[in-house]
Amino acid sequence: MAERRYFGTDGIRGRVGQEPITAPFVLRLGWAAGRVLGRGGHGRVLIGKDTRISGYMFESALEAGLSAAGLDIELLGPMPTPAVAYLTRTLRARAGIVISASHNPYQDNGIKFFSGDGLKLADEVEAGIEAELERPLETVDSGSLGKARRMGDAPGRYIEFCKGTVRPGLRLQGLHIVLDCAHGATYHVAPSVFRELGARVDTLGTDPDGLNINYECGSTHIEPLRQAVVARGADLGIAFDGDGDRVIMVDAVGRVVDGDQLLYLIARARRSAGAGHDTVVGTQMTNLGVERALSELGLRLQRTRVGDRYILEALLGQGWSLGGESSGHIICLDRTTTGDGIIAALQVLEHLVDAGASLGEAAARVALLPQELINVPVSAPAGALSDARLVAAVSEVEAALGAAGRVLLRPSGTEPVVRVMVEGEDQALVRSLAQQLAGRVQELLERRPVAG
Repeated sequence: MAERRYFGTDGIRGRVGQEPITAPFVLRLGWAAGRVLGRGGHGRVLIGKDTRISGYMFESALEAGLSAAGLDIELLGPMPTPAVAYLTRTLRARAGIVISASHNPYQDNGIKFFSGDGLKLADEVEAGIEAELERPLETVDSGSLGKARRMGDAPGRYIEFCKGTVRPGLRLQGLHIVLDCAHGATYHVAPSVFRELGARVDTLGTDPDGLNINYECGSTHIEPLRQAVVARGADLGIAFDGDGDRVIMVDAVGRVVDGDQLLYLIARARRSAGAGHDTVVGTQMTNLGVERALSELGLRLQRTRVGDRYILEALLGQGWSLGGESSGHIICLDRTTTGDGIIAALQVLEHLVDAGASLGEAAARVALLPQELINVPVSAPAGALSDARLVAAVSEVEAALGAAGRVLLRPSGTEPVVRVMVEGEDQALVRSLAQQLAGRVQELLERRPVAG
């Protein structure tokens, strides 16, 4: 497969106003996608977005491009990414498009696609869209232009779907929950889901203004939720990211329960119910403590490259049903087709109710090893990690950690940074070695000549 010019591991993403995240490009992208997705006859495409201000501009641009290619459009408004996947599948649309930069700040935005099955587009489809982008835009005959309409009941459809992913009769009465919706796409659906199942719900991050998405809130800024849970005497807290495909939780005393622990709890619930498979999918970043805890349940952890795309490929390829990342992107294929923060949280709450345990008690069953993650800003991270001096630096850290330690360097697929991860038995040593290696990464990569 030829190297992509625009598509990354999670669609197309960047800074608003800088190529390719501009209105003219997104208009052409809508047209190119319409040309590819519309082959074989007329059809419709769903468009959802998160709450960042640039979503208005890109929604209109996509609408124009798709219409020019002859496809109808249904505009969902602000909706979580997994909701768009669900609605695309159940409404038999040709595709779904999400305008979102996930956990990034409002200055960024992106475009990601779902197939008619509610899955990420196949590589060959993305390659076909990129090929069409190189062609001049040609509008179909006026009589064949696509029409657009707004779908008013999209939130209600998704709320009912989420509630239907737990066992019939589940009641959350007696649970006091604080939800942090990151001023993002879950702000108008998540509170209703948990309240309608009987929980007492307090909310944070439910007043989006187009600029405050992910700002000091949500799953990537957990401190406000920790403080709120303790101050309000809640049983637990749940934080989503801006587009609702990630979830992190907080127990009653403010301890963070990350995606690795949540993955374990869901796997444990499936095992207790005699459901699921004997393999759970994680990534290179998944904590070694999770692997050990799963082994005690008779379950195997299969690691993939970092990114939900690779987790999904493993699940689909092997017929497995559960996988996730430390960041809280958890895929329950026995419930839905993509990572879904609300649905993952519901699976955890169902387990807590059935086990009669608090979140803190349940999470304590997995002992995480100390792990330090440092993001090192680097102007050109891709292709730089094969530097022999970096390889030697990693070997030195691995030797210092011993047999129970792990080191991972990887360029981010969404930001101009190299992620440095060090894991081991001793917290102080792990932190010291991570800082040492991060400094070495910055020193070597910033001095690296840029090909010109």
